Amino acid sequence: MRPICLWDLQHQDSVFDVCLKPDNSQLVAAVGQKVLVYNTADGNLIQPLKGHKDKVYCVDYAKDGQRFASGSADKCVIIWTSKLDGILKFNHSDAIQCLAYNPITHRLLSCAVTDFGLWGPEEKRVDKTKINSRITCASWTNDGLFMALGLFNGVVSIRSKTGEQKVRIERPDAHNNPIWGIAWNPSHSFTMYGKEEVYDVLVVADWGQKLSFYQLSGKQIGRDIKLGYDPCFIKWFHNGEYIICGGSDKQCSLYSKVGLKLDAIGNEETSWLTCCAVQVNSENIVTGSEEGNIRFYQVSMSTIHGLYKDRYAYRENMTDVIIQNLITNERVRIKCRDAVKKIAVYHQRLAVQLPDKIVIYELYSNEPNDMRYKVKEKIRKKIDCSLIVVTSQNIILCLDKRLQCLTLQGVKVREWDLESQMRYIKVIGGAIGQEGLLVGLRAGQIMKIFVNNPFPILLLKLSVGIRCVDLSASRTKLAAIDEQNTCLVYDLNNKELLFQEPAANSVAWNTEYEDMLCFSGNGYLNIKASNFPVHQQKLNGFVVGFSGSRIFTLKMNAITTIDVPLSAPMYQYVEKKLYLEACNIACLGVTDTDWDVLGQQSLEALDLDTAKKAFIHSQNYPYLELIQNIEDRRKCGETDNLVFLADIYAHKGKFQEAAKLYKKAGQEHRAMSMFSDLRMFDYAKEYIGSGAAADERQLISKQADWAKSSNEPKVAAEMYMAASEYTKAVQIMGEHGWSDMLIRLARKLDKTDQEILNLCGSYLMKMEKYSLAAEVYHKIGDIKSIINLWVKARQWDDAFALAEQHPKYKQDVYIPHAQYLAEADMFEEAQQAYHKAGLVDAAVKVLEQLAFNAVKKNRFCDAGFYFWKLSFQCLDIARDHPEKQREMLNKFHDYQRKAEMYYIYHNIHEYVEEPFTSHMPLTMFNMACYLWHLLQKESPLGISKVYTLYVLAKQSRQLQAYKLARYAYDKLQEMRIPVHLQESISLGSLMIRSKSFHDMEDLQPMCYRCSTTNPILNPKGNQCVNCQQPFVHSFINFEVLPLVEFMIEEDISDEEAVQILNHAIPLKKSEPVDKWKASLEGNSERLVFNDTDEEGQDPFIGRLLSIEQDGNDFKPIVVSRSILKNMTRSEVYVLEWPKPLRFQFFKTLLPDDVSIIKCLFCQKLFHTDDFELKYLQFGYCPFCREKHREG
Repeated sequence: MRPICLWDLQHQDSVFDVCLKPDNSQLVAAVGQKVLVYNTADGNLIQPLKGHKDKVYCVDYAKDGQRFASGSADKCVIIWTSKLDGILKFNHSDAIQCLAYNPITHRLLSCAVTDFGLWGPEEKRVDKTKINSRITCASWTNDGLFMALGLFNGVVSIRSKTGEQKVRIERPDAHNNPIWGIAWNPSHSFTMYGKEEVYDVLVVADWGQKLSFYQLSGKQIGRDIKLGYDPCFIKWFHNGEYIICGGSDKQCSLYSKVGLKLDAIGNEETSWLTCCAVQVNSENIVTGSEEGNIRFYQVSMSTIHGLYKDRYAYRENMTDVIIQNLITNERVRIKCRDAVKKIAVYHQRLAVQLPDKIVIYELYSNEPNDMRYKVKEKIRKKIDCSLIVVTSQNIILCLDKRLQCLTLQGVKVREWDLESQMRYIKVIGGAIGQEGLLVGLRAGQIMKIFVNNPFPILLLKLSVGIRCVDLSASRTKLAAIDEQNTCLVYDLNNKELLFQEPAANSVAWNTEYEDMLCFSGNGYLNIKASNFPVHQQKLNGFVVGFSGSRIFTLKMNAITTIDVPLSAPMYQYVEKKLYLEACNIACLGVTDTDWDVLGQQSLEALDLDTAKKAFIHSQNYPYLELIQNIEDRRKCGETDNLVFLADIYAHKGKFQEAAKLYKKAGQEHRAMSMFSDLRMFDYAKEYIGSGAAADERQLISKQADWAKSSNEPKVAAEMYMAASEYTKAVQIMGEHGWSDMLIRLARKLDKTDQEILNLCGSYLMKMEKYSLAAEVYHKIGDIKSIINLWVKARQWDDAFALAEQHPKYKQDVYIPHAQYLAEADMFEEAQQAYHKAGLVDAAVKVLEQLAFNAVKKNRFCDAGFYFWKLSFQCLDIARDHPEKQREMLNKFHDYQRKAEMYYIYHNIHEYVEEPFTSHMPLTMFNMACYLWHLLQKESPLGISKVYTLYVLAKQSRQLQAYKLARYAYDKLQEMRIPVHLQESISLGSLMIRSKSFHDMEDLQPMCYRCSTTNPILNPKGNQCVNCQQPFVHSFINFEVLPLVEFMIEEDISDEEAVQILNHAIPLKKSEPVDKWKASLEGNSERLVFNDTDEEGQDPFIGRLLSIEQDGNDFKPIVVSRSILKNMTRSEVYVLEWPKPLRFQFFKTLLPDDVSIIKCLFCQKLFHTDDFELKYLQFGYCPFCREKHREG
């Protein structure tokens, strides 16, 4: 810190207060009964202001610079404008003690002995507030929301901007320690004891000789700090980084922002200092004393720092040391808690001089980027020196003309007496304990001193003093800046001056390149390589280091790292064809463009190693491939540099130069190839040798390539044909659909050109020119391609005719034909086609896939139809392949069952998903019951048990089958129910509990064989619980039909049985006979029912009644020929299944009451009326979709 008193004034009266105008142009002082306004530039009095009748105690300037105020013992406050005119005067009941302007609203706080007032520029009255103690000082927060009042009773009162008290700070022994200074920190960021927080900080100075810090909430920060004197004022300085305080100690002192005393500002006065004024963002301080002295100081904070290579250490806030890694920009702070006087840094060492000691730090580890320091030694001596330097084992003190070397423990080792005062000193490294120092003297000597050598070494002697000096990386060259600002560079081997440059104030050699340095001066940075001219660019500051392409510059106390592309020095070397040196410069840092230029220049000089390095850096792969190509050719024995140079020129776009070099080297074909690649065919023709037909064809081919890429395909095709490159010509014709050109070429070609003709045929086929394609294939005799062509064209007749002529291609026709038929829903024809092709399994797989797709798309009716088709396909396979009969019959029954299930589930699903249905409730009930019986054994893909039970439950409840409905709802509770059905099922489940637990008898099916009434659901399936006779349902309304199945004796074939039935003569039905007989026995009458057999009874009924059932196994009814002969043909229904299945025979027991019809295709039975209605509606059987039927 260097305080300079710019001017001072002496008055007869005491100076009670001073303040500065915000622009720092005027000083207002309260001296005696006057308000004096001075010019801060020279201290001249501008104007004395009169208006007070007693001593003026306080003055303050508004932050906007428009007005200021003065307060006096005459109880008056006067408001003055910046033009020094009084505009307002108001009174208090007591003498005015202090004034403070709000920094935001510019309201004036005026404090008297017993009250304070608030006045604003737009207000006509002053709001006053009484207070119970004398106000000695006041301060506003930065945002103008709160003010702090210091009271004579030792209390601090924090109030809102309207005067309402928010916080009252009671201090220990307050009545004996009046507050005499108070100020809010202008910065919101405050650090104490290593913790940085953001809040308003209030510093308080009292006559208990203490300094205290508080938050806005009234909480104290840290401990009280002892001052040792009675303070009269306290101010924040340098944007809140320091505190200015003074009073009975008769001097103005500088403190850190945490209260650590750093230094005194100016000399000690002969009386108390009464006031002080500072500008927050300036370096000016004004003090006033009891004797009437006013002193105007300019305080500049000197830069204390140290640098070694990439480690820079500097002082911050007077008490902290910041160490910065200039490469990574990482920083670390060391809190010294005392004024830092000097700093030195070297490798792992850091030396910090404090007022009473020197502290030596070292790094925790040898890691290059480690930034953690620990204390190694402390030299507890108060040393007065101009500079300190640290090495690995020593501290060197600069004492005017002497250098003193101490150990790290403070023991003096040796001392060097020099001829004149030292102007510059720098550690240049060396072995541990043997480091060297470079010293520049005022007398012009440049010395080299080793810490272990008592004798300095004279390197050079200049005629003027030295300001800066540095050694090159190899220690062979020295650069010095003299007092005339000239940069001089010497060769230390022969002491020869190599060159000199004017206008320099600092210099640094590049630590990574021997022959390059930089120096700064006159606002420019200068970079010089070897003996080339200097390259300049604008720069403010001093050069302190140069490493690679990084230049370290110092401005104030901040080091800035600048990345400077070293393009200019590199180009200087390139111009001199020093490519290796240019590459070394480029490695320090240039742009990719510069690397490319270096690579191309060195490549033209055939310096392949340098060129390769350059192009690797710029990642220019085409040139790297060229270099690799040249190196490979050299290894193979090629030595003609003209050809290599021509290749290089061609890559650089210098085609004419390259062609001339090719011709000079006798390689005209290379020139022709180059120009043809560039589509410069006119130039290429100049390099075609005489009689070189192959070269001419090659040129035409390349010209065709160019025409093709230039979007002139027709020209390209004609050129390809001229060059006999028919394949490329055909490809172009085919891509553009030129069938006429293709067929002309095909007719022109010989049949031996099979590859090209095949290509012509394939393109014609793609164009759907099938007759032309067939002509081409006929020319080469490719029958298979012709068949594929007719198949693709769907001209099946032509394909079949060829297949008949050439049987080995049958599968190539029938398989695609079958697939075509299957895609057209012509399944029977598709199956026949698969059979013709011998692919029986494929026929089944087609239908299986169709059925699966129908299920996935919820087309359940179609799925049932496909499964029915599959079942009959299995019967065909079983008939034609006896070895698969058992497997196919099992599949037949499985597919039949699935066909029925999907057929029924179609209606179930439609009922749940659709809003309306065409089926009656009883029909839906019967369907759900039938499907549920089948679902007990298997659950096919896509069939929902939830939907089935939901329909069953809903229809059962509607038809009063409450027991069954409850069963269905209970089963639903065990399943995962879709969201849209949950509410309906839950409600139905609750409602069914209110119904009786039984089913209506009308809904319970009756067995027409044993006349047993069955439960609606049978765990064993859809059969009678007594005789096990399976029920036969109508496949529309699914009611039980009055049919009883019977079997014929084993020696009777199905066909014979049908023939017997067709010629059978049924028994005549006898007249009804009254079987009740009356008789008289003794005194009583008796009525008897005669149930004996009579002549004419139906033998089938007799057989039906004679069979006894044990309830476990089903015993079918077996009839003989005689019984068949007596049956009525119209009462027997025969299901005539294809072989290898047997026929099924059913006898109706209600021939007159129930009319039944059978579908001849699917063998399903229906109520006649229902079937006719459906047939009229759809035009085919509802189950198998066949259009022909018989009764």
